[in-house]
Amino acid sequence: MVNPTVIESAKKAAAYKAVDENIAVDNSIVGIGSGTTVLYVIQRLVELVKEKDWKITCIPTSFQARQRILSNGLTLGTLDNYPKVDCTIDGINEIDESFNIIKGGGGCLMEEKIVASCSKRYIVVADYTKDSRRLGTQCKDGLTIEVSPLAYVPVKNRIEEKFGGKAIVRMAGPANYGPFRSDHGHFFIDWHFPEGIEDWEKINTEIILMPGVLETGLLIKAAHKAYFGMPDGSVFERTPS
Repeated sequence: MVNPTVIESAKKAAAYKAVDENIAVDNSIVGIGSGTTVLYVIQRLVELVKEKDWKITCIPTSFQARQRILSNGLTLGTLDNYPKVDCTIDGINEIDESFNIIKGGGGCLMEEKIVASCSKRYIVVADYTKDSRRLGTQCKDGLTIEVSPLAYVPVKNRIEEKFGGKAIVRMAGPANYGPFRSDHGHFFIDWHFPEGIEDWEKINTEIILMPGVLETGLLIKAAHKAYFGMPDGSVFERTPS
């Protein structure tokens, strides 16, 4: 049984170390991911601004991240003004031993991947339960795929026919109040993929090429470093091999 208090402490430890090791100068441009672990990233950035009198400009990856930046008194920027980001720090759903990452449980994967692509360094933070040998070992919610509302049925059918598994349109709320939508009005398909997939790069490419698919929650060896908070309070760091 996983202790929620231990998990929160692990998230905080990972986030704090990632910020301290990667945001080291004044006037940094920092991409802010979404999710629960990023709350601690923002907390540490607020402390740095106060302690060192730094200006840190934060680029949000979602409406949620934007609101968190503003509510914590940090400086808000956009890719229009800052198309080159020094470092983005983001949470993940799962990462495997080959540095393939699943994201998108929160429904803002396209924005997160855009900001990550503009960053000199892309850093991921998580608790120890997100580290696995093979994708699907820890994350049981499937791979998220962002699609145009026009194409969700054809895309859903093509994925199941081509790759197997079960593709499910994500619904909003416990009573299924219609499809869950992104900040831009797109739909999400959560693909519960079969076991034994080896070539995630090939899978990602083939799904992206399906008409109507806007983005997938796969990042293939995109991160420069991963920080995992451990149950004992330490932080395990991993880089791509």
